[in-house]
This record gives sequence, structure tokens and C-alpha cells, in this order.
Amino acid sequence: MSIRLTTGQALVRYLMNQRIEFDGREEPFFAGMWGIFGHGNIGGVAEALQEVGPAFPYYLGRNEQAMVHAAVAFAKLKNRRQAFACLTSIGPGATNMVTGAATATVNRLPVLLVSGDTFTERLQDPVLQQITSEHAGDVTANDTFRSVVRYWDRITRPEQLIPSLPEVMRTLTSPADTGAVFLGLPQDVQTFAFDFPEEMFQPRVWHIPRPRPDRALLEEAGAWIRASRRPIIVAGGGVRYSQATETVRLLAERTGIPVAETHAGKGTLSYDHPLSLGGAGVAGTRAANVIAESADLVIGIGTRYTDFTTASKTAFQNPAVRFVNINVFEHDAYKHAAVPLVGDARATVEELTEVLGGFETSPEYRAEVERLNLDWNTEVERLYSLGRDPISQGEIIGLVEASADPQDVVVTSAGSLPGDLLKLWRSRDPLSYQVEYGYSVMGYEVAGGLGAKLAAPDREVYVMVGDASFLMMNSEIATAVQEGLKVIIIIIDNVGFSSVGRVSEQVGSEGFGCHYRARGESGLYDGEPLSVDFGAICRGLGASAIHVESREELAAALQQARAATTTTCITVNTDWDERVPGYASCWWDMATAQVATIPAVTEARREYEREKPRERYLMVPGHPHWSPDGHAPEAEANSSPATAGPSTANRA
Repeated sequence: MSIRLTTGQALVRYLMNQRIEFDGREEPFFAGMWGIFGHGNIGGVAEALQEVGPAFPYYLGRNEQAMVHAAVAFAKLKNRRQAFACLTSIGPGATNMVTGAATATVNRLPVLLVSGDTFTERLQDPVLQQITSEHAGDVTANDTFRSVVRYWDRITRPEQLIPSLPEVMRTLTSPADTGAVFLGLPQDVQTFAFDFPEEMFQPRVWHIPRPRPDRALLEEAGAWIRASRRPIIVAGGGVRYSQATETVRLLAERTGIPVAETHAGKGTLSYDHPLSLGGAGVAGTRAANVIAESADLVIGIGTRYTDFTTASKTAFQNPAVRFVNINVFEHDAYKHAAVPLVGDARATVEELTEVLGGFETSPEYRAEVERLNLDWNTEVERLYSLGRDPISQGEIIGLVEASADPQDVVVTSAGSLPGDLLKLWRSRDPLSYQVEYGYSVMGYEVAGGLGAKLAAPDREVYVMVGDASFLMMNSEIATAVQEGLKVIIIIIDNVGFSSVGRVSEQVGSEGFGCHYRARGESGLYDGEPLSVDFGAICRGLGASAIHVESREELAAALQQARAATTTTCITVNTDWDERVPGYASCWWDMATAQVATIPAVTEARREYEREKPRERYLMVPGHPHWSPDGHAPEAEANSSPATAGPSTANRA
């Protein structure tokens, strides 16, 4: 039996009938479709959405990139068990989604991107918004997505949906391969009809597996861990997405192995757990970095080991350090010549706990970790109560945290806020920390808060956003008002790019181009600071707005915002030069000019060359380090792989 549908109608009907099953729980996979209509989709997928009505909810966005950010945040808070599709027209509508696509793929979060495309018959070429090429007739703006998605397809005949859509779902529901998926739908093909087989639209359940690690490698990992004296766990997003927080906690408690966390893994342990070290790496806590520096074994669970986590491979300075990596994605499991345990985080940690038997770290090591945990909490309390005028960013974070319940959600992305929150925010719930830092994309915050609220309407959602990110993208405040969604938005105004300003200072450029100032007589941006009425912007988009100047006013405004039923924006000024201090003995590689006429840059380059040799090519025992002339020291370069320990030579 068959049913005659347009390509657009078939797509929507198929998406409506896709379900997932995980640990015995079954639910619809798609929560609906975001969209902005244009000539590239209005007669196809848009018409199909109109036909089905609320059976497949349609959400009207204000910016195509923001739609994807909302979808990313939704999937993140849903632990990848549910996702959105996002629909655009052709040309700029499509390419506006590229940044969102990269954000989803880097963070390995599922989102389906559907874009209109040019006519397949080409009689109309070049159509409005078409990019043409004299070298290839089938190239369009949509080809830009190929490098930022996990699966890409262009549907040039209706029946191509039949083999393509299962590939779309396979990718979106895969624990290892998930990310953004792109479908290009030429605007004429969207409207073409075909006799599709009826069984294509029967409900299909996609089982989310828990793959198990190789047994021999599991035994080897156990041997490495039992031989260690100062092991550390680095918990990444894979812990959350496999719902392994409880399993990791039990492993830590039974063995005494402390836990440091990436942004995606923050909340694996409650902040006050005696084995919690807090944030790892460059933006991490003193506790995590003290232990990391001397660790002789690192157990990475669901982490990609980004340069912030490894501090550009300077965080782990023990020359004998070895790695055991638990990851469902083989590429990450093999990093740093590790024993690669390729499998689901929860299933693998359960089996590893059994293999370790009665292994425990020493009482002295546990006591050291617990002391560092308590010391760090004392430092957080200090930073929360500095009494600065204007109020410091650390104090702002402290007041937001104090106003929130344990299950409430904080959302941010780029700038200094992610690093400060990683250090300071005291997570008491595994889902409370929803910070995007895989792509560190400016403009994510407001849209991300909207997506988080859609995913968890019973939780208060706090969006913390700097002035620069807010100015880049704030349009989804109007969408929140349209949808009747309440989000609390805290806009921190330091008149510029303070985070990149710190990086500018690191390379000797003294904050050049990082201040929001008028152009002065010198021709540079050294005039009067810009004064932006953020409250007026928020009120203009339909939200309430409050401006505060002090701790007391901010505390009262946060109370007022919690009591409100609609979106409230709170603006607060802070000092561009005031930053939460760094606590890493490690280092972040920020390339610095080798020659310059600016004295500060020359001095910064000297400092760069002093630090650079600490950066390890691979974090493997005996592996050579960098030297300023670009060559490895001869003695280290000739080191025998055997010095790396059992079974490491064949992985180096």
C-alpha cells in the first residue's frame, strides 16, 4: 500500500513517528520544528507543518542561528533523548544556521537542520539568494554545511527520502556519531508528490544501546589503576549523557579516586562531596589542578580532552602519567596512548568497578583531596563576598546561585562567564549547569536559555550573559514572550570584551580593540565608554527590565524575577579590569608574535617561550616536549617507548 504525499509532507509525517527507547523508557524523539519561512520552504515543508498543526509543534524563531542554539540547549538538558528540527529558507536563512550546526556537532548534541535549496530543474537560475559557480552547476550555499555536520544530504527526488531519513535517524540517535544533521530540500522538490510506502510512516523505535568495552582491555585498565598511587577521574559530558553520575560517584567512593569535571561533566559530583575537585584545566579550581599536576593515572570518562581541560597539555606534569579512557566514541578513547575502553560510560564504569575489586587509594591521598575541596569552598565564599564597587562578577555569580534552588538551571556560553562559573558555581544537581563551552559561541545564551526552559519548564532558568554576547543576539527574548516562557536574564555590562581582553594582555596587546569606546582623536577606540540602555532593548522585546547597582539591589531584583511569571532582564555594571583570578599551575597556549615593535608583545613572547617547553606533544611517559627552536631535545627524542610502561609502546 502507498500514500501520495509531497516531499515536505512525507518528511514531517516521518519525523512525527520516530521514537527512541533507552533503558526501557520509550518517548517521541522530536519535540517539534523551529522555523522561519521564506520562498525556499513556504510551499513545501511549511505547508506540511500547517496541515498537521499542533500534532507536530511549530515554533517561530527570530534568528536562524538562535533557533539552532535553542535546539542545542534543549537536547543538552534532555540528555540527547529528544531533539528539535530547524527549518529555513535558502541562502542567508540557511547559512545563518552554520554556526549553530557547528555548535551542535562540537558538543555532540542532536539537531536536524532542514533548508530550502535552488530549483533542481535549473530553468530559473539564478534564483533569488542563489550562489552560482562557473565550475559546478550543483553547488549552492548549502554545501557550506558539509564540514560542520555529521551527516549531509541533498534530496533531489522525493523517493530519496526513503533511504535518507533512516540515515538521519541513525546519526541523530547514535551515542557516538550524533551532532548536527543537514538535509537540503530544493524548493521545487519539496512540493513534488510521490507514492510513498505506507510502512515508512509507521512508528519506529530506535533503541539507544549501551555498548560494553573489550574484556581484555578492561583487565589491563584495572591493572594500570591498581598500580597507581595518585589517580584522578576527569568527568566529561559522556557521564551525563549516559546517565552515569551515580555510577561514577560509587566508583569514586569505593576507590577514593577524586573527580575533576569539564564544563559538560560539571555536576557529576555535588560540589561538597569530599572527592569533588571541581573544574579541570585552565579555567578550573586550585584543587583540581594541584591533583592533576602530580597525577600518575588519569581516567577520562566521556571527555574529548580539549585544550582547556588539558591546559594545552600542561595540566598533567607527572612524567610517568598514564591514561585510561572510557568513551563511546573510539576517536576519543584512544587519545594520549590510553588503554581505550570503547563503550557506554555507565556500563563501562560498572564493569571497571567490579574489576578493581578492593582497590583503594591511600588515606593520606583521600585526606589531601578532602582538604583541597574544603579550601576551595572557602575561596569561593571569599570571592562571593568581596564587597567591591562596582560589584564583581564573582559576587554576581554568588548572588544568582544563592537565589536559585538546587534543581534550577544556569545557562551561559562565551567570554569570561564560563570559566568563572566552572570555578565558582556550586552544582547540587547533575542538570543544573548547562554551559556551552565546546564551541564557546557568542550569542548562544538567550536562545540557549529558551531551549533549556522548553526542556525543563518546571525549573527556573537563569541566563548569565555579557554585554557583548547580548548585543550579538538577543532577539529570542521576543520568542520567549511569544511562547509564554519565563527566563531570568542577567546582563553583565563591563563595556567590552573583558575575556578576550585578558588574552590580549597575555600576548602583550594590552586590550587593543576589546573596549566599547567611541573612536577618539587618536583614531583608536580610546574615547568615552559607550552607554547602552540594555533595559530599553529588553522592554522593547516584551520583557520586564530592572537595573541594579549594588549587592542589595541585585538580591532584591533576583527575588522579584523569581516571583514573576514572565521573562525578566536584570542589568548590572561591573569593572572591565576586574576578573576572577586563575588558579592553574598549568598554562593555555596563546600564540604570541615572534617579532613586534610593541615592547609588551616582545616581553609576552619571552614569557611564551619560557612556558612553551612544558607543553607535551602527547601526554605519554617518556614522550619529548617542545623546544623553542621547534625540535625535541635529543635525549628525550631518543627515549625508548618501553619507558612508558606496560602496553603503551604499541599505542604511542
